[in-house]
Amino acid sequence: MLTLVAREFTVDVSADRAWDHLARVEQWTSWAKHIKRVTLEPSGPLTQTSAGAFRLAGGARSTFRMEIYEPPERWQWVGRFLTIHVHYDHRFEPVDSVHTRLIWTVAAEGPGSATLGRLFGAIYARNLDKAIPNLQAELRANV
Repeated sequence: MLTLVAREFTVDVSADRAWDHLARVEQWTSWAKHIKRVTLEPSGPLTQTSAGAFRLAGGARSTFRMEIYEPPERWQWVGRFLTIHVHYDHRFEPVDSVHTRLIWTVAAEGPGSATLGRLFGAIYARNLDKAIPNLQAELRANV
C-alpha cells in the first residue's frame, strides 16, 4: 500500500469530544469546504456498518464504507478512485484531558496507485490543508 497523504495535528478538546464531533460526518461541510454534501447510511454518528458518499466541489462524488471501527481510538474507511482503492485512516490520541492528536493517513492500492494515486493524493492534501485549520477553529469555538 502506498501512503499518499499523512497529517498529524492537535485539537483543543478531549479525545472523546473530538471523536463525537468527527463521528458526525454529515456535518463535515461546516469545516471541510470542499465537501458540499454528505450522505451516510445509517444516518447519524458513525457505526461499524457506516457507508456513504461525499459530493465534492466541482460535482465529483466519492463513496466509502467502514473497514476498521475501534471507538474511540480509530476508524478507517475505504473507497474507490478510478482503478485504485483508497484507505482513509483516522486516529485519535489523547495528549491530555483537553487536547487530542489526530493522525490522518490516506493510502492507496491497486492498478494505478503510483500514478493516479499520487494525483489524487496531491488534490486531497491541498483540500485537507485548508480544512484542518477550519476544524481546529470550529472545535475551539464549541468548547
